Amino acid sequence: MALNRKELEDEIIEQYLETDGCIPWIIGYSGGKDSTMLLQLVWYALMRVPKKKRIRPIHVVCNNTLVENPKVLNYVETALVNIEKGAKKQGFPITVNQTTPAIEDSFWINLIGKGYPAPNSMFRWCTERLKIRPTTKFILDKINEAGEAIILLGTRESESSARGKSMKKHEIKGSRLRKHHSLPNASVYTPIKKVDTNEVWQYLMAAPSPWGAKNHDLVTLYGNASSGDCPLITDVSTPSCGQSRFGCWVCTVVSKDKSMEFLIENGEEWMEPLVDLRDFLHDTINRDHPKYEEKKLEYRMGTRRNGAKGLGPYHPKWRRYILHSLLKAQKAIDEEKTGYKLITNQELVAIQVTWHRDDIFEYSVAEIYKEVFDKEFAFQSEVDQTLLKEKELLKESCLPDKGDYQLINQLLTLQKSKTILMNKWGLHKDLENKLDEYLEPSREYVY
Repeated sequence: MALNRKELEDEIIEQYLETDGCIPWIIGYSGGKDSTMLLQLVWYALMRVPKKKRIRPIHVVCNNTLVENPKVLNYVETALVNIEKGAKKQGFPITVNQTTPAIEDSFWINLIGKGYPAPNSMFRWCTERLKIRPTTKFILDKINEAGEAIILLGTRESESSARGKSMKKHEIKGSRLRKHHSLPNASVYTPIKKVDTNEVWQYLMAAPSPWGAKNHDLVTLYGNASSGDCPLITDVSTPSCGQSRFGCWVCTVVSKDKSMEFLIENGEEWMEPLVDLRDFLHDTINRDHPKYEEKKLEYRMGTRRNGAKGLGPYHPKWRRYILHSLLKAQKAIDEEKTGYKLITNQELVAIQVTWHRDDIFEYSVAEIYKEVFDKEFAFQSEVDQTLLKEKELLKESCLPDKGDYQLINQLLTLQKSKTILMNKWGLHKDLENKLDEYLEPSREYVY
């Protein structure tokens, strides 16, 4: 049966005008085909609702992991600006929001700073930190404000049998809504759950973007990431580009990032350094590699972060190597030309702080930065120069006992670590441990 656009809009209008119009709608928007179709349907439905009845607030929320595919991120951020302008112009109760992970949850601070191994299917630590936590916090904030919330998602049953079963499991009998599996006072509404992939593309090619974007740009983006144009779909036997998957450019859960490779084949050669770094990270955790048992011991420490024996974080030298490679990639892609920054200055500072907390004093983020860019790290301010002078005075005051200087310096570093990361939990214990190490007679301190 052909997609009936009016029926979908009618259903959305009916749901929007439900008795309690104060319960906010939260629309998950990723910029992909499904979430774009969902938002367009809601937008067109809202256009048919009398102005005086448009009282239910709608929050469009988009999650930026800070390691998004650059091409997709550029497209999405442009779309968010257009959505915000369009909603304001048309007087819709729509706000646009973008969530990002907390500094201590960022990908690079965990991988380079703490030495977490690149994610894999057995240890996908990134999903919780980069995606779930930021968006969950946003939703919980809205629930706290209004008492409850309804989350609109562009999920479809035809995407996979597992997705279909999961959606049916939480259905509320006699209601279009279903309970959220983990968030209290949150319901989920999936207007396009019965729509198949071909119908999604048919809709996007037929219905112009109501906020002034060009759906053809989205079609082209999918096409370039699928090693071919997205075809005009006329029957179910025609292959679609619906299997393209965009996400984090650093994703190592898959063996190859085909979307990024296809984008390079279609003219985005500047992304090659990103593929090279991603492939290296995958190589460090690739269980299918014939020499994996040897390689994992080469890359990983024999003690876990909690002190237990077992395969632990990356060795400090590999954390340094990854940071050096990341900064080289940043230099190669030319931030001024592409407008894409691979790592923020705040993350660089936090990485150095984390290294100090892990007793990694042999590597300096500022020195690695200067080695790559041949200029001082941006955070080397007058305040930093004052601190360097103070450290020189401290060193002179502690002579001839070099150990005293290094102990005091490391204690100050630990205190600063907690301040920068806005987390003072465990500071007292960290300081005590450092003092205990110093009192061990076998402990040697060097400059």
